[in-house]
Amino acid sequence: MTMRGAKDLVAQANREVETLSAEEALARLGQPDTMLVDVREGEELAKTGRIAGAVHAPRGFLEFQADPESPTHKAELGGGRRLVLYCASGNRSALAAKTLNDMGLGPVAHVAGGFPALAKAGASVDPA
Repeated sequence: MTMRGAKDLVAQANREVETLSAEEALARLGQPDTMLVDVREGEELAKTGRIAGAVHAPRGFLEFQADPESPTHKAELGGGRRLVLYCASGNRSALAAKTLNDMGLGPVAHVAGGFPALAKAGASVDPA
């Protein structure tokens, strides 16, 4: 079996999931059918804060928090909302969006450039 590296997995995920620019994501923020999801680790949020209105679901727990059958399910990740994921660069969010699509959740998209792109585009940032 040929090993596939992280770069290959991210490239595949980007081919399979919708990628939004920071501006496109911000235009959808605040719509009742859209939830912005921060998949970064808690330490990252502590350093930079998070985009106002985003729900935190760390990449390591995302599948469990998105699964309605899980005891750690977060209601914000359900209800047929469009989930727009972001991380620090757009790599983890691409992988996470692909996973949520594979789980049958949707619609799901991720933000190219992640948190820095959103902040540069004028997103309001809440302290952690």
